[in-house]
Amino acid sequence: MRSLRENALNPFDLEAANYSWENLKLNPQLLKAVAEAGFQSPTEIQQKVIPLVLGGQAVIGIAQTGTGKTAAYVLPILKKINFAQGKEPRALVLAPTKELVVQIAEHAKALAKFTDLRIVSLYGGVGPKTQIETLQAGVDIIIATPGRFMEIYFRNEITVKQIKILVLDEADRMLDMGFMHQLRKIFEVIPSKHQNLLFSATFPAKVEKLAEEFLEFPVKVEATPLTMAAQQVEQELFHVPNLKTKIHLLEYILKDQEAFHRVMIFTRTKDSANNVFKFIERKRIGSARVIHSNKGQNSRINAMNEFKEGGLRLLVSTDVVSRGIDVAKVSHVINFDVPMHYEDYIHRIGRTGRAFQTGKAITFVTDAERYHVNKIEELMKEKIKVRKLPDPVIVEPTPLDEAQKIAKEIDRQKRYEDPEFRGAFHERKRK
Repeated sequence: MRSLRENALNPFDLEAANYSWENLKLNPQLLKAVAEAGFQSPTEIQQKVIPLVLGGQAVIGIAQTGTGKTAAYVLPILKKINFAQGKEPRALVLAPTKELVVQIAEHAKALAKFTDLRIVSLYGGVGPKTQIETLQAGVDIIIATPGRFMEIYFRNEITVKQIKILVLDEADRMLDMGFMHQLRKIFEVIPSKHQNLLFSATFPAKVEKLAEEFLEFPVKVEATPLTMAAQQVEQELFHVPNLKTKIHLLEYILKDQEAFHRVMIFTRTKDSANNVFKFIERKRIGSARVIHSNKGQNSRINAMNEFKEGGLRLLVSTDVVSRGIDVAKVSHVINFDVPMHYEDYIHRIGRTGRAFQTGKAITFVTDAERYHVNKIEELMKEKIKVRKLPDPVIVEPTPLDEAQKIAKEIDRQKRYEDPEFRGAFHERKRK
């Protein structure tokens, strides 16, 4: 089994050194791009990772979203590749979703602005013809989803023999989405001698197994404990009895257009996202779009770009975009539903409070969702502040069918914790 050694090779004492970009030995073109992008000083993950990548080391980077991990691997790759050469790719970055591929490509192109390096993004949801034509014109770095990369490779349109660096970004989400088979295929076809970099927001057993299988003696570095929420994000929750009261609370909160000027609203399901969006439109609360996996690729990218550029005040989404999407100055994240995958809570609230800005995350919690909030608090090792419902918010009676669903869910949770538990009906009968 391949060894995973901890970051004993920390290249410098982060507390003792006041690090600047010049300390990282980047070339003038990259320093100019970094300055133009407004990055005043390198983040913790950038300080730790960039020297290791430049030194040729295999790296496992554990960092939550918003910590600057994309630049942590893009900058040293740009320096190592240096200038355009030939027509074949020399670096490959794999990411789980189309949105993340587009986002990484935007970052990479901005940082490569003063070089002649050619960066091509490959993803599904659109025909491959234009992407293939771009590859044929010459490429230095490919940023792709695993499925689209293999699709074009099997058409004999990608030559892989010059690939020297492979990055797996959001590795935990890639495994959650079932990409292990494609990843194994990619490792089979690219040259055996290359540098591997793996980045993940969490490090569960399956990601550790992936690292052991594919990475030779990596250095594992971690920036911000993976169970910690972003320190710049103020968190609070409201206990609400039912869906209609959630809607009233949302309407009340969003009336404050000055404070809530750029808001992401997360729901658990596509139907819930659609319903929240329709309510916002009907009430004319503000300019809004909705994105989830049933929306077309162009629709999702256009909505995200419009939100980034300030054309939208509200973006309603499922967890399809909770990771890796960098939108500046998101004032608030609203969890209309509590996520069932507890790490997703951290990724959701990481959409605000980015790049040293402050932000706020607000969560609506029914009785059936309290169990999941408790688990999230255990994961983060901190309590979320509970706020009282504002007096103007109308508290609706809970319809019978919703009350029954809540009761069944609470019973399911109790049975999960205690297999001997027989349900609320038996409890009432015993009493």
